[in-house]
Amino acid sequence: MKKLLATTAVALTALSGAAFADGHSVTACLITKTDTNPFFVKMKEGAEAKAAELGMTLKSFAGKVDGDHETQVAAIETCIADGAKGILLTPSDTSSIVSSVQQARDAGLVVIALDTPLSPIEAADATFATDNFLAGELIGKWAAAKLGDDAANAKIALLDLAVSQPTVGVLRDQGFLQGFGIDLADPNVNGDETDPRIVGNDVTAGNEEGGRKAMENLLAKDPMINVVYTINEPAAAGAYEALKSIGRENDVLIVSVDGGCPGVANIKDGIIGATSQQYPLLMASKGIEAIAAWAKDGTKPALTPGKDFFDTGVALVTDEPADGVESIDTAEGTNLCWG
Repeated sequence: MKKLLATTAVALTALSGAAFADGHSVTACLITKTDTNPFFVKMKEGAEAKAAELGMTLKSFAGKVDGDHETQVAAIETCIADGAKGILLTPSDTSSIVSSVQQARDAGLVVIALDTPLSPIEAADATFATDNFLAGELIGKWAAAKLGDDAANAKIALLDLAVSQPTVGVLRDQGFLQGFGIDLADPNVNGDETDPRIVGNDVTAGNEEGGRKAMENLLAKDPMINVVYTINEPAAAGAYEALKSIGRENDVLIVSVDGGCPGVANIKDGIIGATSQQYPLLMASKGIEAIAAWAKDGTKPALTPGKDFFDTGVALVTDEPADGVESIDTAEGTNLCWG
């Protein structure tokens, strides 16, 4: 992971300062799901820093809450009208936004999805993201390894993102289940598995209050849940509070995805067992670089060989390593975390 980050940093430095030899300013847009989630805050910081370095103008927009599709559509329309050269987008609704994205592309903008692929993924010019299926698979493998023989009798709660099932949520959920050893039904859909170990799915909106409510709902269904998958670390923190309220915070495995500094601290404190760490600053800085290249000479971003997106890396963070699952500890996770 350190090698990946270092190599990318060298590549970015080599391109900086050379993109706008003609002196023309280029406008880029960043449209995130919210402006409060630490993941998107860090993404914005990365975009701002790279835009400043390259002499670009960055305009940032965000939904009011995760799932606010209408605000994102309005932001795309504004970016087109303002003559932006490109858009970095973390879509709240990965299929409904496609027609608006096509309008932007038809107007000559390059559109890059960050973190969350569009449905279909080809609807954007490129996607810069964590391998979200792998991120889920890593925490699933870790949870199964920690339980050992008891994994055969696990009682699993799945705390997903939204009813609309955006791609990022489906990929993490399905990756977790496969990593845990549960047969998938349709890998493009959450909640259609028939394995009796799954107590149920609920949605969290990716925040702490949503995580608490979803956990309460599933505990009402089966109070003996002992494995909790969460879409992200704010949802995991809420799930922990719900478990703590009934005295079960010490006998349930909670796993998540994000790798933000608060989440890594929660691993160190025993609140979360393991998380898959992703790198939003890298997604955003590479995205701004790609818009700069498009504005300069029409070059479209390259994808990771063998994948249909640019993979910005993932690492499992835990202080309880499991056999057969590569991981880093919270000391290294803290050095790489964000938020």
